[in-house]
Amino acid sequence: MASIGLKMVNSLYEDGGEGSPSNPEKFKGQDFEELRESLLAEKKTFQDETFPPNLDSLGEQDDIPAEELEKVEWLRPLDLNPDASFVVDGTSRFDFKQGDVGNCWFLSAIGALTFRKTLMAQVVPMDQSFRENYAGIFHFRFWRFGKWVDVVIDDLLPTIGKVPLSVSSTSEKEYWAPLLEKAYAKVCGSYGDMIAGNPPEAFKDFSGGVSVSCDLSEPQPDLWDLMNRAVQSRTMMGCGTFAGEKGEEISAEFGLVEGHAYGVTGVLVVESCEEQVKLVRVWNPWGMKEWNGDWSDKSNLWETVSDEVRSLCMKKRDDGEFWMKMDDFCTYFEEMHICCDSPNFVDGDEVCLWNCSLKEGRWEAGKSAGGPDYSTEEFWTNPQYRVTVKAVEGDNEGDKNVLLSLMQKPDEEYRRKITYHSIGFSVFLVPPEAPKGRLPYSLFKDQEPLILSMFHETRELIEFYCLELGEYLIIPCTFEPNKTSSFIITIYSKTEAEME
Repeated sequence: MASIGLKMVNSLYEDGGEGSPSNPEKFKGQDFEELRESLLAEKKTFQDETFPPNLDSLGEQDDIPAEELEKVEWLRPLDLNPDASFVVDGTSRFDFKQGDVGNCWFLSAIGALTFRKTLMAQVVPMDQSFRENYAGIFHFRFWRFGKWVDVVIDDLLPTIGKVPLSVSSTSEKEYWAPLLEKAYAKVCGSYGDMIAGNPPEAFKDFSGGVSVSCDLSEPQPDLWDLMNRAVQSRTMMGCGTFAGEKGEEISAEFGLVEGHAYGVTGVLVVESCEEQVKLVRVWNPWGMKEWNGDWSDKSNLWETVSDEVRSLCMKKRDDGEFWMKMDDFCTYFEEMHICCDSPNFVDGDEVCLWNCSLKEGRWEAGKSAGGPDYSTEEFWTNPQYRVTVKAVEGDNEGDKNVLLSLMQKPDEEYRRKITYHSIGFSVFLVPPEAPKGRLPYSLFKDQEPLILSMFHETRELIEFYCLELGEYLIIPCTFEPNKTSSFIITIYSKTEAEME
C-alpha cells in the first residue's frame, strides 16, 4: 500500500520486509495462511487460544451488570444468521452500530475508515468469507508503533440471548465490523480495554498517518478551508462533544450525547435565502440520536434550499447522521481530529512529496531519562537525534516544512493499564564545529533551545515547525526525570532531510 504524498526513508522496516504493509508482522506469532490451511485439511473450525471466548477476553465492563455478564454466550456469525456474510455490497459506516461496550471513539474511527477504500482494504482484507475456505478464522491488519501487524482471530462473538453484546450488524447479516472490533480488542488486551479513548488513537492504528487536533472553542481562522482540504484528501475525520455539566446541558437541549465521539463525514456550502451557509455532516456511531437544532433532519431550513440540494442531503433520516451549521458545530463540539497519510492536507500543497523518517528510542530511569531542564548535565543523558535539512523549497518565509512526532510505546500489554508520561522535546541548532556522534553538554551550556515544545500527557505529540537549512539536534524527554518508556520519533520533511 503506497501512501500518497509520502516517501518512507530510514523507517523501522525495509520496503517489503517484515512489518511493511505488504508483509505485516505476525501478531503473537500466528500465521493466518498456515493456520487456515491446517484447519481446512482437518475440517475444523478455529478457536483462538491466545484470545479465548471467556470473561477474561471480555474484560472489565463498567456499564454491564455482573449477572448479565454471566449470561454471555460466544457464538459464531453462522450461529446467529445462517445467511451471514463478511461484506455485502461494499463497506459503509451504516453497516454497523455500537453495542454495550463504551468504545464510540473506535467505532467513529471505523466509520471514517470506510471513506478510505484503499486503506480499508489494507486493514480489512476483503478476500474473507463464511462460505469459501471457511474455517472460523479471520485476520485484520493494524499499524502498531512503526510496523504493520497481522492479527488472527476466531469468529466467536460475545452475545446475550443471541444478541451481540458489542458492535452489531445493522442488517443482522454483515459481520466485517464486529470481527474487526474483536481483532482490535485482542490487540488492546480485551473488549474492556477498549473502553474510553479518542479517535486519533484508532486513526493512527489504521494508517500510521499524521493526525491534527483542533480546539473548536477557539477555532483557527482557516478551519473551514482545512476541513475542505481534508475531505478532498480523503482523510479520516472525527469530533467529540463536551463532557460534564456543559455536556449534559447540550445533550438535554440539542440531542447530542455528552462526552461522545462522532465521525465527521462531509462539508457542504448551500444557498439559503440568498446567503451562503457552511454545513458540516456529523455521524453518531450509535446509529441513532441526532442533533435537533438548525439544519437537523427535521429542520424547516431545508425548505429554503433547492430541491436538488435537499434531495442530496436528505436521502436518509434517523440513521444517526445529521447536518449542522459550521458555527453550531464549533459551539457544541469540543474538538475535531483529522488524520491522513501525509501532512499535505494541512497547507493544501498536493504536489509535495514529504519525506518520512522513523526511529525507535527508549528512556531508561537513571541512565537516559534526564528530564526537561536543558541547563543541567542530566538533561544531556536523554536520547539525541541529529537532523540535517539539506534544502528548503518555496518563497514564503516562515512556511512550516517539518513535522515532528513523538509517540510513546508502552511496555504494558493491556491498554487500560497503560500510563502515559508527559512528554516533549527541545530542538537546538548544531554549531559547525560540532563533532560527529553524541554531543556534550559543554557545547550547548550557553545556548537556548531554538524550539521548546509544550509537554503533554499523551500517546503522541505532534508539532509543525519551520526549519531553515542546517543541522539540528532533537532531544525528546519526559517532563519528570527518571521515567522508563520506549518511544518512536518521526520526522516528516517537505524537502530532503536526514535523521540519525
